[in-house]
Amino acid sequence: MMRITIEIDDNTLARVQRATGIKKKSPAVQKAVADYVRDLERRKFISKVCEGKTDYGMTNDQVEALGTYDTD
Repeated sequence: MMRITIEIDDNTLARVQRATGIKKKSPAVQKAVADYVRDLERRKFISKVCEGKTDYGMTNDQVEALGTYDTD
């Protein structure tokens, strides 16, 4: 893990803490950044699937049979 110093206004930091439910500043920012990056990667993957630009091998029935998928 790397330590960095960032400038973030108090209002934005408070919103991050509320949104993540984490009171400590550093863990709240870490979670927000990780969630943001995961969401971007998910959106890119879904876009590629919808455009047929991937060789994703599972059918919809196979995915649903797994029973564990995130719709958020």
